[in-house]
Amino acid sequence: MHDFVFVYSRNRDLVKVNSWERTEEQLEAYRNPDNDPRGPWRAQDLSASKPYSAGQFTIEGPSGSKFDPPPNRYWRCHRAQFDAWLADDRVWWGVNKDARPMLKSFLSEVERGITPHTWWDYDFAGHNKEATLELKELFGGDAPFDTPKPVKLMRRLLDLFCVSEDLVLDFFCGSAPFGQAAMEMGAATGAPIRFFLVQFPEPIDRRDFRSIADIAKERLRRVRRKLKDKKPMFPGDLGFRVFKLDSTNIRVWDPDRDDLTGTLLDSIEHLKPDRTEQDILFELLLKLGLELTVPIEQRTIAGKAVHSIGVGSLMVCLAPKISREEVEPLAHGIVSWRKELAPAGETQVGFRDSAFADDVAKSNVTAILRQYGLENVRSL
Repeated sequence: MHDFVFVYSRNRDLVKVNSWERTEEQLEAYRNPDNDPRGPWRAQDLSASKPYSAGQFTIEGPSGSKFDPPPNRYWRCHRAQFDAWLADDRVWWGVNKDARPMLKSFLSEVERGITPHTWWDYDFAGHNKEATLELKELFGGDAPFDTPKPVKLMRRLLDLFCVSEDLVLDFFCGSAPFGQAAMEMGAATGAPIRFFLVQFPEPIDRRDFRSIADIAKERLRRVRRKLKDKKPMFPGDLGFRVFKLDSTNIRVWDPDRDDLTGTLLDSIEHLKPDRTEQDILFELLLKLGLELTVPIEQRTIAGKAVHSIGVGSLMVCLAPKISREEVEPLAHGIVSWRKELAPAGETQVGFRDSAFADDVAKSNVTAILRQYGLENVRSL
């Protein structure tokens, strides 16, 4: 009947455990029966179980009653501290002033939340039946995944460890309840949580979904539509990108000793022929250490598709052919677009190395770009 949740951090020294928000039931424990101007408070036991010799003294109440600590316990303060609390009207003797002394703990003085606990019951973190009902609600009464996790559980984890712009990873995402929780949290608080979900395309026996990964993607699409319908004016980003693990787009040098000439000719184009511009572009982002969620724009210049990544920090043209006549308008178009974007730092410019008709064309485009301050020009 017990499940255990393991949470890992890339750097444990940076982990901060947030406090829980108080529930309505917990807030109701704070009252103000004596109309204290400091507001609602709750009574705390003045005794403690730890050995404390200075906490062994007799307290006399307003009615003349005398109180010693309970057996095997001690007052949680020394005499001077108790007298200070008493003078500050922080000791409660009951409505009739004849009860054992209690310490008034004011809501206005305690931390915003409460210290998290490690036992989470069904009401607090959800359960599997609830998770199945959540999935059915999204999929029109159908539950395409057998063992979903409750979104409430995932939201509790996010509340516990995350703040805006944190990056979280679920490397066995299943039907993607973690992604749903992150999207809903961002929409509710306006503080987006960035997330990675990893799921093998494990085949399933259904006509509408080929794999578990397909269920996860469709769930996120439906959650996005639901949130957009509920908050049509929400300005945040509720989109996501899907990537599939594959081999590099660059052709590996693997010479055939019996046909070295043929191998050299095949290697003139060192990018694999079956890969798209988008395939190459995202591998370039990875190699340059840029995030896969960085903004990407595309514009046609001199008949060629040019990509601006990170508001002009990287500009790439992956056209397979660039003639001598196209070099000048292409280079000037890139310069003009870069000026329009006005990136804060240096801009890198990249081209497909085999695209240029000859070395003259390649030299000309580099010279024009450097003339306008774009010094970092690379060929791929």
